[in-house]
Amino acid sequence: MASHFTIRPFASIREFEECVRFQEETWGEGFSERVAVAVLKVSQRLGGIASGAYDGEGSLIGFVFGMTGVQAGQIVHWSDMLAVRPDLQDAGLGTRLKAYQREELISRKITRMHWTFDPLEAKNAHLNLNKLGAVAGEYVQDMYGRSDSPLHEGIGTDRFVSTWLMDSPRVVERLVEGRIGPDPGGDQGAPRTFTVRREAGLDLPGEPDLEIDTDRLLVPIPTSIQALRDTSLEAAVRWRTVTRAVLTTYLKRGFEAREFYRRDGYGEYLLVIT
Repeated sequence: MASHFTIRPFASIREFEECVRFQEETWGEGFSERVAVAVLKVSQRLGGIASGAYDGEGSLIGFVFGMTGVQAGQIVHWSDMLAVRPDLQDAGLGTRLKAYQREELISRKITRMHWTFDPLEAKNAHLNLNKLGAVAGEYVQDMYGRSDSPLHEGIGTDRFVSTWLMDSPRVVERLVEGRIGPDPGGDQGAPRTFTVRREAGLDLPGEPDLEIDTDRLLVPIPTSIQALRDTSLEAAVRWRTVTRAVLTTYLKRGFEAREFYRRDGYGEYLLVIT
């Protein structure tokens, strides 16, 4: 059962090696961006996190890995990887791993964390913004270059860079107190940057408006980019192209993604000027 698990740092070489195998099971055999045993081990010595979630039988069912360093004179943590066994991905274990990571870092007086996620992944958007209380104010095109993971094939590795202020009221309210977003009514009156049309059984983005003068915007994304890509790579690429143009344009003007609204057939980011 997902409710019966323990999260703790990797301790033995066998456990570190098991984490490497878990990475390949998650992102594909031969995944070239996997984190090696030596890096996992050294990261722990320098204030990083390399920890696994274990079930009652001692089997690895998830892990989280991140590095701690200095950015612009401030100590920050970069969360590089988080993975959960496929059959447990809707059981709340990902949230618990982030909560564990937060608790460990705050105990070390580290309160700022960054990580990346694909802006087209609706489940990750809901977790990161609505449940964890992170925000995203930076968009990087093909951040990791060409990936050999089957999850990224054909649509590139564009990423949001999220910011998680772990001791902020927003994070405490959402993660600790359990008030899951988005803020009710926060999207009222916010214009959409493009419409979504139904064509040949697929939801497709229309032409984007890059000249909207407002302090709040809505940016649609598909409900499942992976399912869409499996059905029509051309449609998935169209979503990437349109959302890339919109998000890079408006984030450069000072907007950040703060909420994610799940609609009938698609989802929408709420962008707010900061």
